[in-house]
Amino acid sequence: MPDWKNLDTLKSYETLKNLKGKVDIAKELSGPDAAARVQKYVVPMAADLSYSFAAKQVDDEVLQALGALAKEQQLLEKFEVLYNGERVNTGENRLVLHQLCRGQLGEDVVADGVNKRAFYKEQTSRCAAFAKRVHDGEIVNEQGEKFTMVCQIGIGGSDLGPRALYIALENWARANGRLKMEARFISNVDPDDASAVLMGLDLAHTMFIMVSKSGTTLETLTNGEFVMDALKKEGLDPAKHMIACTSETSPLAKSDAYLDAFFMDDYIGGRYSSSSVVGAAVLSLAFGGDVYQEILDGAAAEDRLAKNENLLENPDLLDALIGFYERSVEGYPATAVLPYSQALARFPAHLQQLDMESNGKSVNRFGEPLSYQTGPVIFGEPGTNGQHSFYQLLHQGTDIVPLQFIGFKNSQIGNDVVIEDSTSQQKLSANVVAQIMAFACGKKDDNANKNFAGGRPSSIIIGEKLTPAALGALLAHFENKVMFQGFIWNVNSFDQEGVQLGKTLAKKVLSGSMDGALKAYSELLEI
Repeated sequence: MPDWKNLDTLKSYETLKNLKGKVDIAKELSGPDAAARVQKYVVPMAADLSYSFAAKQVDDEVLQALGALAKEQQLLEKFEVLYNGERVNTGENRLVLHQLCRGQLGEDVVADGVNKRAFYKEQTSRCAAFAKRVHDGEIVNEQGEKFTMVCQIGIGGSDLGPRALYIALENWARANGRLKMEARFISNVDPDDASAVLMGLDLAHTMFIMVSKSGTTLETLTNGEFVMDALKKEGLDPAKHMIACTSETSPLAKSDAYLDAFFMDDYIGGRYSSSSVVGAAVLSLAFGGDVYQEILDGAAAEDRLAKNENLLENPDLLDALIGFYERSVEGYPATAVLPYSQALARFPAHLQQLDMESNGKSVNRFGEPLSYQTGPVIFGEPGTNGQHSFYQLLHQGTDIVPLQFIGFKNSQIGNDVVIEDSTSQQKLSANVVAQIMAFACGKKDDNANKNFAGGRPSSIIIGEKLTPAALGALLAHFENKVMFQGFIWNVNSFDQEGVQLGKTLAKKVLSGSMDGALKAYSELLEI
């Protein structure tokens, strides 16, 4: 078993702190060896992706020290015990098995008397088979008509990941004749969210998916009742329009209120659940089970790379170590995720939850206070829109914010036009290249208002085209990055106690058993 140590007990961490500020990326990317550096610092990923980190504040010496930290902190050994079924989630005493949903990385994992890989494959196959029956018209509405839309009801990881993946592939699927059913999502308990979505649906031809592992999530149950009420008002039987994604022990599992139920377990955290039935049901209905399997295959291929002992052949671990260096050595407080692909418009929102809910911890795995900083703030928007929004602070603000770009050589759909001797895709790619260099090298100007200090580090993940496999590889890359960083900081990346207190207080408000400031605020909102 690996030894779970705090970061500040490691000799390699002390070595790294002495390297702070060593690399001047403005100098590196404007000097005579700049082109060679760009070509050297690229690592292949799965699904024709690659991770380029030439604009990061690292060199061979820093990379060697990061590799030493990876060994001293036993990061690969910790990954190995995770995928072989150790109870790595110490806060909830649970296994962590989201990678197992998409492939076998090690030994068979048997828990609760069940082979978990077989269980996850069975549930994914059940989702695909159900979706095919819907597409083929074997499962129909009361009038014997086919369902044409699907709407997922869930919040947090039951919404953000699947929604981001659907949006990422919606237009690709439409252009390639792979869009089976349009998908919509209801998440916020704000009634305006559900009302707005429902107004855009043909209720008689819509299949709804209730997603709650416990079957007790307040926001989801409330929105479920909201939907059922809307169906009844249209003279429709909710039980013929709804399925559930839940655990086998939840109240939703055997309920007559649903056409069918598909199962997950406690070993799949919400923000990691896109590889489970949480993603399988909605994405198989939207695109078909074969497309969803392509996503899983891309993720599985990336997971296999995360096992590689050679740091420069392990893009997930390398990205994690560089991100750790920026947070814990250079002291940068945030990271911006900037996809130069409109299809990835909601991907930063998913990564925001993935990263901040996982590593936003101030105690270690054993509940002991930490003396060092952990996870960064994550935010982002697609380029080039973001350039006309918050890039001002990124270029000239008082804080340095590391950047993670994502770009593709080709557009998803293929439609384009030449204007002023270049296509739209070329203009998009030119912008991301320009931003990498502008952030790194800056621009000297006697007018202080027009001076750019530079020294803003960035990486870029580059792909041929945003396909289902590439999307799966991206998903797994960031999940594994967050996992490795949690191991580095010795935090539990797989529980989320920080979301519980607000839920408890909200129930107290709704029950009326409150006083003091809680009551006063409730009166202000006329609850």
